Amino acid sequence: MKDSFSVRDSIEVNGKRHAIASLTKLGERFDLKRLPYSMKILLENLLRAEDGVNVTSKEIEAVANWNAKAEPDTEISFMPARVVLQDFTGVPCVVDLAAMRDAVVKLGGDATQINPLAPAELVIDHSVQVDAFGSSSSLDTNVEIEFERNQERYSFLRWGQKAFNNFKVVPPRTGIVHQVNLENLARVVFTADVDGESWAYPDTVFGTDSHTTMINGIGVLGWGVGGIEAEAAMLGQPSSMLIPQVIGFKLLGKLNEGVTATDLVLTVTQMLRKLGVVGKFVEFFGDGLAALPLADRATIANMAPEYGATCGIFPVDQESLNYLRLSGRDEHQITLVETYAKAQGLWHDANTPHAEFTDTLELNLADVRPSMAGPKRPQDRVLLEGVQQSFLDAVGPLTANRKPKSESTERFANEGGATAIGNEANNVGNGGVTVEKDGKSFKLNDGAVVIAAITSCTNTSNPAVMIGAGILAKKAAARGLTSKPWVKPSLGPGSLVVTDYLKKTNLLTELEKVGFYVVGYGCTTCIGNSGPLPAEISKGIAEGDLAVASVLSGNRNFEGRVHPEVKMNYLASPPLVVAYALAGTLDIDLTNDPIANGSDGKPVYLKDIWPSNQEISDAIASSINADMFKANYADVFKGDSRWNQIASPDGALYQWDDSTYIKNPPYFDGMSAEAGEIEDIHGASALGIFGDSITTDHISPAGSIKKDSPAGAFLMSRGVQPKDFNSYGSRRGNDDVMVRGTFANIRIKNLMLDGVEGGFTRHVPTGETMPIYDAAMKYKAASTPLVVLGGKEYGTGSSRDWAAKGTLLLGVKAVITESFERIHRSNLVGMGVLPCQFMDGENAQTLGLTGDETFDITGLDGGKSTRATVTATSKDGKKKQFTVKVLLLTPKEREFFRHGGILQYVLRQLAKR
Repeated sequence: MKDSFSVRDSIEVNGKRHAIASLTKLGERFDLKRLPYSMKILLENLLRAEDGVNVTSKEIEAVANWNAKAEPDTEISFMPARVVLQDFTGVPCVVDLAAMRDAVVKLGGDATQINPLAPAELVIDHSVQVDAFGSSSSLDTNVEIEFERNQERYSFLRWGQKAFNNFKVVPPRTGIVHQVNLENLARVVFTADVDGESWAYPDTVFGTDSHTTMINGIGVLGWGVGGIEAEAAMLGQPSSMLIPQVIGFKLLGKLNEGVTATDLVLTVTQMLRKLGVVGKFVEFFGDGLAALPLADRATIANMAPEYGATCGIFPVDQESLNYLRLSGRDEHQITLVETYAKAQGLWHDANTPHAEFTDTLELNLADVRPSMAGPKRPQDRVLLEGVQQSFLDAVGPLTANRKPKSESTERFANEGGATAIGNEANNVGNGGVTVEKDGKSFKLNDGAVVIAAITSCTNTSNPAVMIGAGILAKKAAARGLTSKPWVKPSLGPGSLVVTDYLKKTNLLTELEKVGFYVVGYGCTTCIGNSGPLPAEISKGIAEGDLAVASVLSGNRNFEGRVHPEVKMNYLASPPLVVAYALAGTLDIDLTNDPIANGSDGKPVYLKDIWPSNQEISDAIASSINADMFKANYADVFKGDSRWNQIASPDGALYQWDDSTYIKNPPYFDGMSAEAGEIEDIHGASALGIFGDSITTDHISPAGSIKKDSPAGAFLMSRGVQPKDFNSYGSRRGNDDVMVRGTFANIRIKNLMLDGVEGGFTRHVPTGETMPIYDAAMKYKAASTPLVVLGGKEYGTGSSRDWAAKGTLLLGVKAVITESFERIHRSNLVGMGVLPCQFMDGENAQTLGLTGDETFDITGLDGGKSTRATVTATSKDGKKKQFTVKVLLLTPKEREFFRHGGILQYVLRQLAKR
């Protein structure tokens, strides 16, 4: 710490002294009271890291003098205190680190130079799938299958746990990474010994999952990054960023009876998406904070990626301390948090002056109404009374080209002797398909809810909505209701604590009565690990070409994400998930129509079984305590007997074998000791032209692997049977599988092809239509570079590093879009793929580009230019020229790109030591 501003100070907590970089002292020279909470954390980070090279006094002054209205143009370096990983993105991180060890040895270095310098904790939460459901044995069955499928991956992670310092693994069957982070891993205030002296500083975090922002709810600044950026942070490399704008979101009042945190976050998401906050920080303030429990704050913070912000942060206040105490944190740590926050001006209470913000939104919590979001984007909020019409509006285009099977308007047959429900005039579809399952015969029609999943850290971290779902289930069961036979209901608690309090309140049994059994402790349906539908249901959907639906308590509902056979997906609170499982259809207005008839033959309405706020709060007060958290997290890194019996190799270098899960990646093949220069791109062909809102779900391999896909063909050539394919996510450690699944989403539409859906393109030299991977390999064989063209919000969604890695390995040199999502643009730079942006008002369509052209991108000037010229030459020799913005936003990014990516940059620096 260079300490140009003489801010070094100390605090004492329970007799122990900690050095700090004092914001109070700096405040004697700058007006820091006007700074948002998040900006103060950035400022402290710079003060402590000042070295005159990576962090200079000029950067510190720039943040201290922050102009709320200025466009971001000043680069700073940020170094998180720790890194948190989940296994889908964590496995390739560890694979890359293992490969870097091999590479640094080849460059003359020492393997142990590649070692996390910042603490890294990996939570295995993405591997369990809902294969079994609907019985008390579902959990054990799914965990058993999980271990069978993932032996090779888990063996590799156990090697990493031994081989790397500062690296810990939370084993399977524990919980979801963000919930485990909130309930146990987060320190809020960090301490570490530096040169023999204890320092205290804010807990900050990078996570290899976009929903890392959930930790913002407790006052920890952190956000999702690509795996490559996380690896750089683990290796001690500061992250380069522009000083952000900060949007203030003022909360007033309190939520009304019957309104949930899910309703609130969907409202916030819609408001912020409308404003436009991509690349910005969002900070919540106002009198409404006092009425907002920590779990509700975490729910709002969790969905920052859905409203597009880098983070959505709440300040540290008394509620933060209450939660730390409730979740079993040590009293010394709680005292440290309070003492440090107050000493640094980071504490919030009723007397805290409002900060200056770039812009401000305001929401009276009393105005929030019950809502859902769908059918394919989280920001598409629909009031509960409008969900039926939303479904009707969506189903028309999905079934427009289908020939009607029947003129019948027969609706779903209601089980249990109940009569048909709903409005006959609103019946849609082609008469449906009769399905026989488990000795019962019923009609399956458009709008059938075939998946109802209580899933995702977004809501399973929140006791109010989880207990609310249990109480609703209890009341429904008492009236004789249960899930419809075509529904696949599942309960995926975000941590073992959730199961404990549901058992303590006897609500787990009530959820089971209506079909919701615990299926696993992981992300399950929210990330597409929903497992197969029952064969009879799948057959019925295919036979009728039906547009069926899922209702889930998650944060993502993009096309093709939840299940390939499900075309409409709605996000909802856990109680509404249960309600729709009971109704079995979206073609119903739950605010007016009966859900079903009870065992007494009388109609049961949602209002009859909806839990009151008092019922929920009484159950929480009687069931949740600190001992519950302490017991469940006492041996969080130990794992069960299955985990500890997995054999794993020893040694600093990983012994690569012939695994189809774990493979030494090609990123460092033929790498020289010195980097080259950034060169213009000549003679490129278009691999694809895409429209707006292409997500990382569309780009990155995700979900199940189809037998007839390039990845499926590859696995079968290696002797892997389709039943053992597992998911793309589980095979992220093998580039041969992943590159074959890039741009292979079943719902992606390449505009080079007319009306074709799925991962196909036109190979321009031959005019053939073929899978994108096959075309890319033909281009690679001919040494032809590739470009991808896109529309607005390209790369939104999960921070999947494989969306960038796969793009690179297909041979793509540049991606030109109307706008990028923050993380994906950064990931492209980190992999050495050039991100460019059309000038305002221009895109592939306005420029008349068909994809048959040859593209030259010139004027890069070694990466120094912020503009480039693209020349598109058609087959008849006609040329179109247009200008694009070059989105290498900082000097550090240009340096990473010159080296071919972040990892190559880090590797060369380490090899020189």
